[in-house]
Amino acid sequence: MRGVRYPARREILRYLLAAPALAVTPAALAQADAATLIDFAQRLVPADQIAAAGYAGAVVFVSESRPGANFDFKPVTRPYADSLRAAGLHVVSNFQYGKPGWPDPSDYTRGYDGGVADAQTALRLHVAAGGPDSAPIFFSVDEDIDAATWKSTALQWFHGINAVLGVARTGIYGHARACTWAIADGVIGYSSTVGHRWAWQTRAWSRGERVPAAVLYQSVIFAGSDPGAVCYGTHVDEDQVLAPDFGQWDLAR
Repeated sequence: MRGVRYPARREILRYLLAAPALAVTPAALAQADAATLIDFAQRLVPADQIAAAGYAGAVVFVSESRPGANFDFKPVTRPYADSLRAAGLHVVSNFQYGKPGWPDPSDYTRGYDGGVADAQTALRLHVAAGGPDSAPIFFSVDEDIDAATWKSTALQWFHGINAVLGVARTGIYGHARACTWAIADGVIGYSSTVGHRWAWQTRAWSRGERVPAAVLYQSVIFAGSDPGAVCYGTHVDEDQVLAPDFGQWDLAR
């Protein structure tokens, strides 16, 4: 049934993450690929329900909720993050405030100063929720931007983010080309898993392309034309884990 994952997968990933990243073998990587996270904003899904569905964890929002959006899950709170960790689930931080079609424009349009402000907000909420200073924060480019827009606008936003977090802790969420541009321009950091960067690729707008260096791949997406997966009566996106170090809070780096 869609939205259900076997609990054994979460146990496999937890075992793999207990070993040093440099000791990870190709076979272990294949097992890590079986793990799946969820991300959602519409309604808070209890940690025990995420675990019962067999997911390995959740991407949480370290951004405020947009006025009028009525999201239950922005920003993540310390009690909720603690409940995820107590259930043995992994936690990954993501920032997204604005969005096309809302009064607040997409975050990447805010330029260098906007990047500084957004990174400060993200860091404050990440720390308040119990996020460690070794974990990256992914920043969303949630639309189909082209190369010219990346160079003229989004790249400046990421430079502002880097000024606060440093490149090492900066990640990107976006389509395949955006992830590739972020890697090429050196504005996102490295996973401790060799060959991987802090790139969370979405299937949306990727036109079938895949980024080999990505640590997460959003394969199931809740949209108006697609109900996505359902967990605890809530529509959720599903994210495939592509590397043992995918930016989770509980991994020592």
